Amino acid sequence: MSVTNVEGLVQISSQHSFGETVARLESAVRSKGLTIFARIHFSDDADKAGLKMNPTSMVIFGNPKAGTPLMIASPSVAIDFPLKILVAQDKSGKVWLSYNSVDYLKERHHIPEDLVKNIAGIVPIAEAVAK
Repeated sequence: MSVTNVEGLVQISSQHSFGETVARLESAVRSKGLTIFARIHFSDDADKAGLKMNPTSMVIFGNPKAGTPLMIASPSVAIDFPLKILVAQDKSGKVWLSYNSVDYLKERHHIPEDLVKNIAGIVPIAEAVAK
């Protein structure tokens, strides 16, 4: 598993196909009791528009009990909420999971230290999905 963290974006290589990675992500999110608010299938939308792009989807998820206290403490965090993980296959066929790093969100929105735990769960979810 390869992990990069550049300018607040964490990218983890998946050991699975695109479709399996998306399915594993959705399963992992649900198993944590989180709500999937939306799925955006960018490559499907591109295809409908007559354009071609590598398989790319985003899963948007969260839990209002965890997210609301963050938005009360730091309202600007709502611009980056709910949490999201992008699954994309590159030109070589490698599949990647990408998300905003916890430290990036903490610094960007001045999240109080005691509330960082409310978003830190994204890390083990992405890492488990990639393995």
